[in-house]
Amino acid sequence: MELLTGRPENSEGRLQREIRTYDYLDKLGIEYQRTDHEPADNMEACNEIDKILGVIICKNLFLCNRQKTKFYLLMMPGDKKFKTKELSSQINSARLSFATPEDMLKYLDIEPGAVSIMGLMNDKDHAVQLLIDEDVLEGEYIGCHPCVCTSSLKIKTKDIIDTFLPAVGHEYETVHLVGED
Repeated sequence: MELLTGRPENSEGRLQREIRTYDYLDKLGIEYQRTDHEPADNMEACNEIDKILGVIICKNLFLCNRQKTKFYLLMMPGDKKFKTKELSSQINSARLSFATPEDMLKYLDIEPGAVSIMGLMNDKDHAVQLLIDEDVLEGEYIGCHPCVCTSSLKIKTKDIIDTFLPAVGHEYETVHLVGED
């Protein structure tokens, strides 16, 4: 793995959703660094990716209420534990659970393992509410996937908040997660 600046020179063998992500970021003038890798299925692999990027990749969880009438994308530090009860009380939504892979595809055009804030560019109906843990907002950079789990990006937090989110028509709600037992 190596840290590269911008999009891949060759798009051969890459999924269209990944190329669309680079096209969108380039159109917005957002600079990013990238590394390509195998899907990370354990913490050691994630730590290696973080080391290359020089940033901790956010844990991105795609959640819904029991009735499946509200969907949420939660961004939190990867080292925090997620507690449903802790979040539910802050957003006034009882019975949060993980949304299905079918819902990920439907709303974000993302598959499990690649959930990312970049998927909001595919949420044209604004069905997904973005929730960001306050600790993520304090970092200079955000690490995320370009809608696939075989590449990771490093983008300035300011560019995500001030440029990307307005462009995709999404606002965010700040949440405070302790994540301790």
